Amino acid sequence: MKNTNGLLMWMSLVSLTCSTVHAQGDYEKMNAHVGVTLSVPLNQTANYVHTGWGVVTGAGYNFSAHHSIIGEFMWNRFHATEGALQPLRAQAQNLDGHSNLYALTGNYRYESLGKRFGYYFIAGGGLYYRTTNPSERVTSGTGTTCTPTWLWWGFKCVSGTVVPNQEIGSAGSNAFGGNGGIGFTARVGEAPYRLYVEGRYHYAPNKSISTKLATVSVGIRY
Repeated sequence: MKNTNGLLMWMSLVSLTCSTVHAQGDYEKMNAHVGVTLSVPLNQTANYVHTGWGVVTGAGYNFSAHHSIIGEFMWNRFHATEGALQPLRAQAQNLDGHSNLYALTGNYRYESLGKRFGYYFIAGGGLYYRTTNPSERVTSGTGTTCTPTWLWWGFKCVSGTVVPNQEIGSAGSNAFGGNGGIGFTARVGEAPYRLYVEGRYHYAPNKSISTKLATVSVGIRY
C-alpha cells in the first residue's frame, strides 16, 4: 500500500511538472509586427515641424512568454512649420519643406498576455537619422543673424551670423538615442495574431536641435 501511494505521488508530481513546463513554453519563439504611426513633435522639435505620420515594423525573439528582444525600423514624415520657413523666405519666397526621421533600434519588451487582452512595456535605443528637405536650394545672404532655425536647416554660423553664400538643399544629422513606452493588445482571429496600440517617447541628441517625439502606433503583431 505504501509503495502504491508513493508511486501515485511520484506520478502526480511528474504530471504537474510536465504541465507547468508546457504552460511556460506555450508561446511563439519569434515575433513580428507592422503598424502605422502618428508622431507628435515635442519642444524644441515642435518649433520646426508639425505632427507627422509614418510606418514602423520589426521582428525579434521571445525568450519566454514575458521577455523578448525586438529589432525595429521606424520612418516618419513631418512638414515644416511657418516659423521654420519664414527666415529662409527672404532668399526663396515660395519655399516649402519637410523632414524625415529614420530610426533603427534594438528594444527589450516585457509582456503579460491574457486570452484576449494584454499589455507590455518596451524600451531600447539605436540610431536616429533626421533629414531636412527644403523644396528648393537656399543660399544664405550677408550679415544674417544666426538663429536656431538656420541651424535646423543645416546652415553654419560664425560669431552670431550665418556664414554667407552657403547653398543648402537636403541636410542630414544622425545620433544615438533612446525610447520607452507602453502598449496594449487584443486578440484578433486565430492565435497568435493580435491588434496592438502603443504609445512611446523618443529622444535623440541630433546636431543643433534634438529630436523629441511622442508616437502612437496601431498595427498587427504576433
